[in-house]
Amino acid sequence: MSAFKSEKYLSDVDLLLAGPAGENLENLELLEDDEEDTFQPQKGNVAFVCALDGWGFRINEFAEFYVSKLGASAAALQKALWGPKYYNQKTKMIVGKKGMGGGSKARPMFVQFVLEPLWQVYQAALEPDGDKSMLQKVIKSFNLNVPARELQHKDPKSCASSCVESMASLSDAILSMVVKCIPDPMRAQSFRISRLLPKREVSDDGPSSNVLAEAELVRKSVEACDFSPEAPCVAFVSKCGSGESDECFIAFARVFSGVLFAGQRVFVLSALYDPLKPEAMQKHVQEAELHSLYLMMGQGLKTSGISEGREYCGNPRPWPAYIEKYGCLMKGLRLLNRADPFVEVSVSARGEHVLAAAGEETPNGRCCVRVQVLKLPPSLTKVLDKSADLLRDIIGGKLGQSNKSSETQRSSRLEDENSIEALRKRIMDAVEGDILGGIEESDKDRAEKCKAMWLQFLKRIWALGPRQIGPNILFTPDSRGEDAEFPVLVRGSSHVSERLGFVDESSNGGMDAEPSSVVTPALCMEAESLESSVISGFQLATAAGPLCEEPMWGLAFVIEARISPLEGQQSDDLETSYQPLEQYGIFTGQVMNTVKDACRTAVLQKKPRLVEAMYFCELNTPTEYLGPMYAVLARRRARVLKEEMQEGSSLFTVHAYVPVSESFGFPDELRRWTSGASSALLVLSHWEALPEDPFFVPKTEEEIEEFGDGSSVLHNTARKLIDAVRRQKGLPVEEKVVQHATKQRTLARKV
Repeated sequence: MSAFKSEKYLSDVDLLLAGPAGENLENLELLEDDEEDTFQPQKGNVAFVCALDGWGFRINEFAEFYVSKLGASAAALQKALWGPKYYNQKTKMIVGKKGMGGGSKARPMFVQFVLEPLWQVYQAALEPDGDKSMLQKVIKSFNLNVPARELQHKDPKSCASSCVESMASLSDAILSMVVKCIPDPMRAQSFRISRLLPKREVSDDGPSSNVLAEAELVRKSVEACDFSPEAPCVAFVSKCGSGESDECFIAFARVFSGVLFAGQRVFVLSALYDPLKPEAMQKHVQEAELHSLYLMMGQGLKTSGISEGREYCGNPRPWPAYIEKYGCLMKGLRLLNRADPFVEVSVSARGEHVLAAAGEETPNGRCCVRVQVLKLPPSLTKVLDKSADLLRDIIGGKLGQSNKSSETQRSSRLEDENSIEALRKRIMDAVEGDILGGIEESDKDRAEKCKAMWLQFLKRIWALGPRQIGPNILFTPDSRGEDAEFPVLVRGSSHVSERLGFVDESSNGGMDAEPSSVVTPALCMEAESLESSVISGFQLATAAGPLCEEPMWGLAFVIEARISPLEGQQSDDLETSYQPLEQYGIFTGQVMNTVKDACRTAVLQKKPRLVEAMYFCELNTPTEYLGPMYAVLARRRARVLKEEMQEGSSLFTVHAYVPVSESFGFPDELRRWTSGASSALLVLSHWEALPEDPFFVPKTEEEIEEFGDGSSVLHNTARKLIDAVRRQKGLPVEEKVVQHATKQRTLARKV
């Protein structure tokens, strides 16, 4: 205890002894309140963390762990693990300093049971002559789950960090402390309301009684977090910054009560505003309009049309509700993944825990999937990529949805229509420019046919991918074809074309076919239920291509999925038409995986190319170092654009494109070969397709004569990049494990 605290507590005791009884009671309450507000580790509101190595803990975590080992309650251990408390090994009791004897070298329980295990891990892992058996002992005593590869890591610091993180997880400690120590917004609002809106009392017959009544209504709404539309709207702005123009500001705010929506007129009150002073209305009140609302989602802002003063607008309420059982959940998932060979537990890129199980498969052959792959015009691909944000709003239906006045809604609707019309025009111009640009005048008829085909395709846009807004298109199948074996077609809907205005919502493009006698209402319902599976398979395929599991670029897919009725169910009787076709039917997951595999296989058959990022490189080099500079560029697969000499100096300026994959260590190598005389500036420029076929195999006589029969052909640059990426991601790579197996080796031993 510090000297300041000791003096304060002694002065409080003197006041209690010297003052009257009423004052003693008041001072006692103040002492208890002050004691309640202090941060104390035994209360669980203090966390011990190490930001450098990424671990942290609280006292109660070790107290719960030592309950079974020391035979004491968790509450008693939580109080004893901080302060001058000692554990007597002989009596198995928690005692003070006097109970341990005067000459004993006892250590406090915090040092003995909390700090020493951490010190043992660091000493065993980081010191050259550290005892590895001590590390295994700590892992076993604390039941830590440390992978064997982490213990065998060459970097001792990585090994120590893995062990300490398993013992004291920083995220679990901080999150559990927030959940247990910070009250929920509804509870905390009653504590904060006295400071946010303090009560004011005046005479009832005064002129300001109505103002105080309104202020009391606002106070009660804020205290109850009332988010009804009738409640007064109160928001607190914590920070304000400049926006797109000088008259526009972006404010970070919390809604205490009421509802905020775009287009709303609000009053901005300064800190000096007093409703009882009429002159304050002119000085400290300003009127403003909310143009748009945003939600803080991760590292960016997401557009939102409305914001309510619900209880989640305050302090965060993490999910799940029972966060203390999160460790049990993780342990159970690990045991399940280890025990059941048909279950796989993984963590997605967004942090979601995915439980994949192998269920009962029904290979009944009732679904047939055919995929056709087309290459989109390059200009159309660029338009789709650059208009991703606008497409997200158009396809998601967010344009024009806001609680605004009629005039504001009318102007907003006109702006939305203009933006959709501009995007549709850019798409049409991109298609026409690519088709008509590279065709001679003699092939105008072929160009017109190609243009008409793509205009017809634009009326059949079913979805975009990946992530619903990518530069790949899924077209609805042509329903005019017939298949006797698989008569029912999963048609899909061209709702993206409807959103973009290529087709009216009332029409469906004239793609309807005459109903067959075999098709029953139950089969049609089953086909409609598989539409989402087809879209999901398309999204999965475009998000992870067959080459490097990277997103695809500039492809169009026509997926024709057909289903057939079961044998014995092709009856015209209406009574049997509505009977279930099968005990399980067609699993949607099977259709999803089939569509994904079919799309990836179709792309492989079209000889895909790898697309890599390119840097624009500007180099300044003296004349005597031009040769070494060009040698470095040649080793990095750079493409020189131009070179020119700067007037009045002996420096050459060279412009080139350098692949991003070859740029690692490029400045160091350039300075080393030019003795530090050259400098380079790298800026991300564009994406460029590699012209080489990664799966090239000699087939013609000229190719076989030049490259051989294929067994001795070295991998080209595209194949090397693919193998490097797949190796880094842990994907299978086709490579020879044993080379020159039949070559004779000399086994003679030299004397």
